[in-house]
Amino acid sequence: MVGARAGDEPLNVVILAAGLGSRLGTGAPKALTRLRDGRTILRQQLDILASRVLTARVHVVVGFRAQDVVAAEPSVVAVPNPRFATTNTARSLAIGLDACPPGDVLWLNGDVVCDPGVVDRLLAERGTAIAVDTAAVGEEEVKYDLDAEGWVRRLSKQVAPALGEAVGVNLVAAGDRDVLRRRLEQVADGDYFERAVELAIDLDALRVRPVDVSDLFAVEVDFPEDLARADAALAATLVER
Repeated sequence: MVGARAGDEPLNVVILAAGLGSRLGTGAPKALTRLRDGRTILRQQLDILASRVLTARVHVVVGFRAQDVVAAEPSVVAVPNPRFATTNTARSLAIGLDACPPGDVLWLNGDVVCDPGVVDRLLAERGTAIAVDTAAVGEEEVKYDLDAEGWVRRLSKQVAPALGEAVGVNLVAAGDRDVLRRRLEQVADGDYFERAVELAIDLDALRVRPVDVSDLFAVEVDFPEDLARADAALAATLVER
């Protein structure tokens, strides 16, 4: 058991950090990108998790320069994606889920820098959920819309018109894991995990709640300008404290 929520199923944590991160141009895994405060993105995530969910161990799916990730954070459980160069986050999430014991799974993209409150709000949910920002709809980001009852209906980069974007922090309830895992197996190697979530919504009536974190910062670091935004947000948070 990685961690637990009081009175609930065990909580597992998966961080997807296998990608090449070529758009950022550092030559290192994006999870090891150094922030202005001296921490890596991965360390910033681990600090949040340690204080929020009493996490003793975190499963990190590794690929590109996996040995560097392990050397930087030897306390995590490194789960290799041997086909990281030719697959996308759907395959990495499947591998991460398989490594976890039964229970809910909180998963994060390995390039997300966020306010600790983003994780707090996901952990307050009692079902499958995604953190969303309704204040921003970037062209390169995964976007979403809702059905008539307020559940997520579509989740991809192609959603238009969109209500906002997913920030890369998600929770799958224990009872939904088998459905999500089965759909992850069915999508293409090049698909993002969001494609499997869409399939589960369409074919299995999976209910996914959008959790609004628009008032909190959450930045997926794909380009140098994203890194600058993340550093500025962290600096502003320190000033507020």
